Amino acid sequence: MIIPVNMTNEGYDIVLERGVLSRTGEELPLNRRVLVVTDDGVPAMYAETVAAQCKKPYVVTVPQGEGSKSMETLEMLLKTMLDAGFTRKDAVVAVGGGVVGDLSAFTASVYMRGIDFYNIPTTLLSQVDSSIGGKTAVNFGGVKNVVGSFYQPHKVLIDPDTLKTLSDRELMSGLAEAIKMAATSDSELFKLIEESTDLEGDLEKIIEMSLLIKKNVVEQDPHEKGLRKVLNFGHTIGHAVESLNGGAYYHGECVAMGMLPVAGDKARERIKAVLKKYDLPYEIKESGAELLPLILHDKKMQKETVTVVCVDEIGDFRFEEMKPEDLVARV
Repeated sequence: MIIPVNMTNEGYDIVLERGVLSRTGEELPLNRRVLVVTDDGVPAMYAETVAAQCKKPYVVTVPQGEGSKSMETLEMLLKTMLDAGFTRKDAVVAVGGGVVGDLSAFTASVYMRGIDFYNIPTTLLSQVDSSIGGKTAVNFGGVKNVVGSFYQPHKVLIDPDTLKTLSDRELMSGLAEAIKMAATSDSELFKLIEESTDLEGDLEKIIEMSLLIKKNVVEQDPHEKGLRKVLNFGHTIGHAVESLNGGAYYHGECVAMGMLPVAGDKARERIKAVLKKYDLPYEIKESGAELLPLILHDKKMQKETVTVVCVDEIGDFRFEEMKPEDLVARV
């Protein structure tokens, strides 16, 4: 299946197909120098499969986790390309989850003012969310994603077969992002997840429906000036929890915890039930006083308020400007 993302001067295709990883060389122009970035939590065979189809591959494996989204890792990747003689005609390919994707895309965006970037997401979270839309970033000063750019991939290859090597916890963390999008934008997708008795069998449909939601949003608002903020449901509080816990929770788990405080009574009941069904955390242990400093540094802060996505009914949302102290009072 090919899902086109239609953006002015930046359109690209998402290829969603089982086994597409083994056909990377047919889908991507790899007859050049290619930096293949992965992490040590991703089965090495995935990056090796891609590298075997490149003319001049340079595989770099970074440590798993948010710690790799740093200026130090960025510098290392840039130096690797510079030392290898990469030019503007060469490319970067990410093979992994959201951390690898964000880091690799930012590297591609700043090397020689931008070279080709391709994304091959291998986690459910990155397949349904972070692999498309063009957000790139590294963490800095203890704040998540505070340094980055908007830089669209030239193509995205999604192979659902790569999900077979994920742990149950990693899979559920990715499902949290699909739940997030369904809660704001698609009651049918939410119902599918809510009532599923065969999640593995339903995954390809869940990925497709989630991608269609995000495609629709980023096509209308590529640089997060308005509608795209809907994708931040659960993220303002979730990012603060994630930063405070230093990697103890996966990103999707933090988003799961961040949704309930900004959901209305009816929506909260259904969201909580579906989080419990998939063994996702929903209770926040941190106090408002602990969360507040990180929310004050959130990219979504506008002077004295932060734009919060609220869900009163499943499948619908509204934006509300809140003072950070009022937001943490909901926790």
